[in-house]
Amino acid sequence: MDDLKRLSKRKLIRMIEERDRLLLRMSAQIERLEKRVAELERQLSLRGKTSATSSKPPSSDIVKPPKAKPKKGKKRKIGGQLGHERHMRKPFKPEDIDFTILYTPSGCPDCGGPLEDTDHEPRVVEQVEVIKRPLRVTRHEAPWQRCSCCATEVQSALPSDVVKAGLAGPRLTAIVAYLKGVCHASFSTVRKFLLNVLGVRIARSQLVKLIGKASAALDPAYAELLRSLPQQPYLNVDETGHKENGKKAWTWCFRAPGFSAFVIDVSRGSQVLKRVLGETFGGVLGADYFSAYRKYMKDGYVRVQFCMAHLIRDTRYLTTLTDKVTRNYGNRVLDRLKRLFKVLHRQDEMTEAGFERAIDRARTDLVRTAKRAPQRTEAQNLADRFRNHEDAYFEFLTTPGVQPTNNWAEQDIRHVVIDRKITQGTRGPAGRRWCERIWSTIASCAQQQKAVFPVLEEAIRAHFSNEAGPSLLPCAPS
Repeated sequence: MDDLKRLSKRKLIRMIEERDRLLLRMSAQIERLEKRVAELERQLSLRGKTSATSSKPPSSDIVKPPKAKPKKGKKRKIGGQLGHERHMRKPFKPEDIDFTILYTPSGCPDCGGPLEDTDHEPRVVEQVEVIKRPLRVTRHEAPWQRCSCCATEVQSALPSDVVKAGLAGPRLTAIVAYLKGVCHASFSTVRKFLLNVLGVRIARSQLVKLIGKASAALDPAYAELLRSLPQQPYLNVDETGHKENGKKAWTWCFRAPGFSAFVIDVSRGSQVLKRVLGETFGGVLGADYFSAYRKYMKDGYVRVQFCMAHLIRDTRYLTTLTDKVTRNYGNRVLDRLKRLFKVLHRQDEMTEAGFERAIDRARTDLVRTAKRAPQRTEAQNLADRFRNHEDAYFEFLTTPGVQPTNNWAEQDIRHVVIDRKITQGTRGPAGRRWCERIWSTIASCAQQQKAVFPVLEEAIRAHFSNEAGPSLLPCAPS
C-alpha cells in the first residue's frame, strides 16, 4: 500500500513538472506572438501612412476617401456665375499688331446713301496666327581670295557669335532649351516639333549639343546663385531622389527669398550642405527633421527651423496607431499644436504684448505636453525632438522672415519630381549640369514673376557674343 502511495506521489510530481514545463513553453510562445503582433501592427501602421500623417505626396494615397455627397438644392450650372467678376483677355498693344483690316460697307444697306463715322465702339476680333514657316535661314560665307600682287590667298574670318552658335541661332536654341527644360519634352519630341511645326530637320545629336550650349550659357548665373547662398539670412532646404544612369543620387533644393538653386549629388549627407553653404551658415536653415540637417546643425552650430508641418504630420501618425496609450499621447500633442497655430492666426487681432504672452503660454504648454511621453518607442521618439532641439522648432517666433514650415522648398521641388517621372533622370555629368541650371532658372524666374524664355534667350545671346548674361538674383541689374 505504501509502495502504491509513493508511486502515485511520484506520478503526481511528474505531472506537475510536466505542467510547469508546458506553461513555460506556452508563456514563451505567447511572448513571441505578442512581439510578432506588435511588429506586424507597426508595419501595418507604416503601410497605412498617408499624406496627412507623413511626408508622402498626396498622389501616394491609393485609397481615396469617398467623395462628399452634394448638398441638396439647385445644382450650379457650368461656366461663369452670376455676380462673379468677368475676366476678359487684355487686347494687344498697338505696337504688337502687325496688320489692321478695316471692313466698311460701300453704302447704306437700306437706301444706298453715303455713310459717316459714329462714336460707337467698333466690333473687334484680334486673331493670332502662326505663319507657315516661321524661320529665317541665313547663309554665312567666307570665300578664299588671292592677292593680285603677291598671290597670297586669304580668307575672311566669320563672326565669332556665328561660329559659336553654329546651325541654330540664339532664339532657336532657346526654344529647344525651353521645350526640353520647361516642357519636359524628350529629344524625340523636340525633333518632331521642329520638323512638323517649324519645318527644320535637326538630328538628335545636334539637339544634345544645343542643350549643352544652353547649359553653358546659364552657368555664370547659376554660379552667382551658389556664391550668394551662404550670405542669405534664411534658407529653405529639401532633397528628393534622382536617377543617374540607373544609380541613386539626390537633388538638393536651396530656396532663398527671391531665388532658388538646385544641386545634384550622389550623397544625401551633411557634406553636401558643408560644400554648398560652408562649414558654418550664418542664417537660419529651414528643413525637415532629417539626420543630415541635425548633423550639420551640430557640427557647425547652425540655427535651424525644423518644419512644423512635418511635426504635425508625424504627430497625427501617432493618433492612428493601435496602442491606446500612444494614441492618447498623440492627440494631446496635436491639440497643443492646434492651440499654438490658433494664436498665430489671431496675431493681427492682438496687441504685441498680448500676443507674446499668449504665444509663450502655448509654446510652454506644447513643450511640456510633448516631453511627458509614455514609455513607448514612437512617443519617446517624438519627445526626444523637444528634449534635444526645442529651440529649433520656434526660431520663426524670434527671427523675422523665418517661416514655420519648409513648404517653400517643397513647392520648388515639385517641378523636379515631375521632370524625374517623365525623363527618368540623367545619364552623366553633362545632363546633371543642365538639370541644375535649368531648374534653378525656372524656380528663380517663378519667384521673381519673370518669363523663363526671355531669360533663356538673353543668356544664350550673351554666351554666343562672349558678353555678360542676365543675373538670376532678385533686383539685380540686367
